[in-house]
Amino acid sequence: MSSILEQLRGGLIVSCQPVIGGPLDRPEITAAFALAALDGGARGLRIEGVENLKAVRAVTKAPVIGLIKQDLADSPVRITPFARQANALIEAGADIVAFDATDRVRPEPISSLIAAINTAGALAMADCSSVEDGERAAELGCELLGSTMSGYLGGPIPDGPDLELVAALSRCGRFTVAEGRYQRPAEAVQAQKNGADAVVVGSAISRPEHITSWFADALTGHAKTGER
Repeated sequence: MSSILEQLRGGLIVSCQPVIGGPLDRPEITAAFALAALDGGARGLRIEGVENLKAVRAVTKAPVIGLIKQDLADSPVRITPFARQANALIEAGADIVAFDATDRVRPEPISSLIAAINTAGALAMADCSSVEDGERAAELGCELLGSTMSGYLGGPIPDGPDLELVAALSRCGRFTVAEGRYQRPAEAVQAQKNGADAVVVGSAISRPEHITSWFADALTGHAKTGER
C-alpha cells in the first residue's frame, strides 16, 4: 500500500463532496467531478459515502480516500465513527479511510477504527484538530495525518487554513495531508513548504454553490459600502 502514498506524494487531492441535497448530489455527478479533477492534474480523490465511492471507483483506479459522515445523538464525532463503516468503504474500493481523530466522546475507540482499516488492507487517515490528535493516532499505527478538523470544534471558523498545524503534524513521522479551507493555489504551495506531503482542496474546486457565494457576497458587500 506504500505505493498509494508515493502516488499522492507532492500532489493535489480533490475532495469531491457535493452539497448534501443540492442539485449536484448524485453519484454519477460525483464521478464526473472526480474525472474532471483527475484531468486537471489531481493525484487522488476524497469521496464521502459508499454509493458515491462505488460510482467513482467504477470510472477510475486513482487513489481514493473514503469517508462516511453521520450525525450522532450522543457524540460530536461524525466522520466515519464506526469500524463497520470503514469496512463498507473498503469493500466499495477505498484505498484510504479517513476518520475523526479528535479527543472527544466517541462511539468507538480510535484504536478499533485503525485496526479494522489495517486488517482490511487499507490505510488509515486521522482527521486531526491538533498535533496531540496526530501524535495519538500515529502511536496507534495511523499512516496518514490530516489537518482536516482544525477550526471545526466550536467557535468561529477561521478564514484561512491552519498552516501551523500542518507543520506540527509533519514532525510526527507520518504522511501529512493539509486539508481545510484551502481556496488559493498559493495556500497549497505554502502548505507544501510547511511539510505537507499532499494537499486536499474541496469547495474551491468541487462546490459551485460555495464558489458562487464567495463572489456574490463580495459584490453585495461592496454595493452596500458604496466604495469605488
